[in-house]
Amino acid sequence: MRANRRRDTRCELALRRELHRLGLRFVVDVAPAGTNRRRRVDVLLRGAGVAVLVDGCFWHSCPQHLHLPRANREWWRAKLASVVARDRDTDAGLAAAGWTVVRVWEHEPPARAAARVLAVVRRGEADGRTSLVEQRCGRRVADAGTSGGGGPRS
Repeated sequence: MRANRRRDTRCELALRRELHRLGLRFVVDVAPAGTNRRRRVDVLLRGAGVAVLVDGCFWHSCPQHLHLPRANREWWRAKLASVVARDRDTDAGLAAAGWTVVRVWEHEPPARAAARVLAVVRRGEADGRTSLVEQRCGRRVADAGTSGGGGPRS
């Protein structure tokens, strides 16, 4: 089990390279604001409000590649079902905190996955989505300079 990396897996690194190539900037392996601190996302685009999770085919029960080990089959079935249930709970918690969730399978080509993330970011921009900072402050960042409280003192 030690060989299972929590972060910086090959598919995560490939996705992050593609996202960076597309001009997106992000943080990695963080717990998003307003969510359970024990649930971390693989890539977080804070300004866009998008949380990206890269799911391994075995542990997250990919419908295309799922195969149960022959030994202790029922135990593995229950174990993997609990992982999927935790994934759905994480999705619900992120959505309740105002994040848009994008799940990527490890077998998905990185360029296609990055294009999906970029489409979600652009859709949010087109819908006039404000960042979480703007939502919590109740105003646009552009308006912050005109409020009189944030500028240089005279």
